[in-house]
Amino acid sequence: MKLSHTHQPTHMSSRNFYDPVGYSRFRQLPIFPQHRLSTKPIHPARKLVVVAKRNAKKIDGVSEEMNLIASQNLDFAPARRQVRSAFIKVQQELDHPLFKLAPLGIRTMEWYERNSKGLEIFCKSWMPKRGVRIKGVVCFCHGYGDTCTFFFEGIAKIIALSGYAIYAIDHPGFGLSEGLHGYIPSFDELVDNVIERYRNIKGKSEASKLPRFLLGQSMGGAVALKAHLKRPSEWDGVVLVAPMCKISEDVIPAPAILQVLSVMSSFLPEAKLVPDTDLGELAFRETETRKKKMAAYNVISYSDQMRLKTAMELLKATKEIESQVHKVSSPLLVIHGAADKVTDPLVSKFLYEKACSTDKTLKIYPEGCHCILEGEPDERIYTVLDDIVSWLDSRCTVQ
Repeated sequence: MKLSHTHQPTHMSSRNFYDPVGYSRFRQLPIFPQHRLSTKPIHPARKLVVVAKRNAKKIDGVSEEMNLIASQNLDFAPARRQVRSAFIKVQQELDHPLFKLAPLGIRTMEWYERNSKGLEIFCKSWMPKRGVRIKGVVCFCHGYGDTCTFFFEGIAKIIALSGYAIYAIDHPGFGLSEGLHGYIPSFDELVDNVIERYRNIKGKSEASKLPRFLLGQSMGGAVALKAHLKRPSEWDGVVLVAPMCKISEDVIPAPAILQVLSVMSSFLPEAKLVPDTDLGELAFRETETRKKKMAAYNVISYSDQMRLKTAMELLKATKEIESQVHKVSSPLLVIHGAADKVTDPLVSKFLYEKACSTDKTLKIYPEGCHCILEGEPDERIYTVLDDIVSWLDSRCTVQ
């Protein structure tokens, strides 16, 4: 049985919206032309200077040439952008409901913005079909082993179909954004980047008078929570999917090892020395082996051993959030799988109970895994997406 607690607010007042000019097909509009992304797959015969990454796993169902492209060292953004460009078509043809049933006519746009630290940050938007009134703006924060250009493509299109403008960024060091791959020198800087980027988006004329929501998944849930805690009045609601409020004991090294790693992180912050845990195995429902294999096609996600400083920053961030959950005042939807082995659903329940928000909903899905929007049976994926859209709809009114 689904565990659901809800306190409902009165509906928000409607706000006028000017429908922006959008694009019905994939287009790239980079801010900095010298790093232009190609929309065409790289020809397999093209010569590549490849520095193979450690223990690169072979991807089933693609050619040796494509595997060679995917095996590049992805420490820096140019290589990640090249690999993503080569795999776009392959990803869109995967037999997963988020790809094969993605609605048509959603207008998308991609671009880069330079943040206050001087890094190019990848940004993307998904707009409803032309002529559809937009109810609200949803800004996405992705997780540690993810990007905003793989499974989230389908998630964004489905929510956009319901009348929402969706915006997403790749965090510094992740996906197509600049920065050392998988490296988080400061979790607060990650949060500040989200606040900075989405403040720019919220300032756009087409978004300024609409209800605005944060959507955070896994580590992105922690980012969203900290963004709300830093700027409590800037959002009309926060949706958290399997949020990383506390890391499960199953994926944390033993205390003695953790103490050694903490000391070493001061001297070797970028080193990949944290013991490996296959999050892909833990994150997907065991019966969904086909979907689990598709995760390998998210070729620019970070899947190597965690860097020392990154591990320490994630642990620090979760401890800070755990100590401040009573300050969470935004309208809140928390979604979690009961069988999640990566982030603890009991901590989501703790967050729900301690948050001071008077409008909060907790949904725990029986037998649900960590990737509850990607790694579950099709019917469950649709149910969770419907629950998110219903929650958003109940807090938006369109004139």
